[in-house]
Amino acid sequence: MSLINTQVQPFKAQAFHNGKFIEVSDQSLKGKWSVLIFMPAAFTFNCPTEVEDAAEHYAEFQKLKAEVYIVTTDTHFSHKVWHETSDAVRKAKFPLVGDPTHQLTNAFGVHIPEEGLALRGTFVVNPEGVIKTMEVHSNEIARDVTETLRKLKAAQYTAAHPNEVCPAKWNEGAKTLTPSLDLVGKI
Repeated sequence: MSLINTQVQPFKAQAFHNGKFIEVSDQSLKGKWSVLIFMPAAFTFNCPTEVEDAAEHYAEFQKLKAEVYIVTTDTHFSHKVWHETSDAVRKAKFPLVGDPTHQLTNAFGVHIPEEGLALRGTFVVNPEGVIKTMEVHSNEIARDVTETLRKLKAAQYTAAHPNEVCPAKWNEGAKTLTPSLDLVGKI
């Protein structure tokens, strides 16, 4: 079953954020756009490159009034040390969420039971807590956060313009489509 257009399940987790431990919950996602980026584990190879990519684009997410959450199956304590020891991860100004109980990885369908790790999953959640986009793939393939930003902008655009759709390769400012009987077979 797809998670698209479903409500984020209730959860509570601990995170390391800007030098402090904080609680993050499903309620934390309400009232703003959220991007959850699941990674297998801290202290791995590809994961710091993805954290750094998100950190380098964090101002763009904030401009879009969206919060980024990095989630791994490690504890928030591990995330503190990861933040302190990795030059790439040190750039993160967003919450690094620990999921040692696998509550989140299971709820978002990215848990690998035999490894106790997460697949690389990216989810855009609207201010009502509804999942609007998801991308899940194998762990040897790192992501490009510019595509996540494009999807976030498309989700925000269609939320503000419910009678329009974003066609393939749509980018902010590009033409959209208004579905109608007249378009069927014309594109």
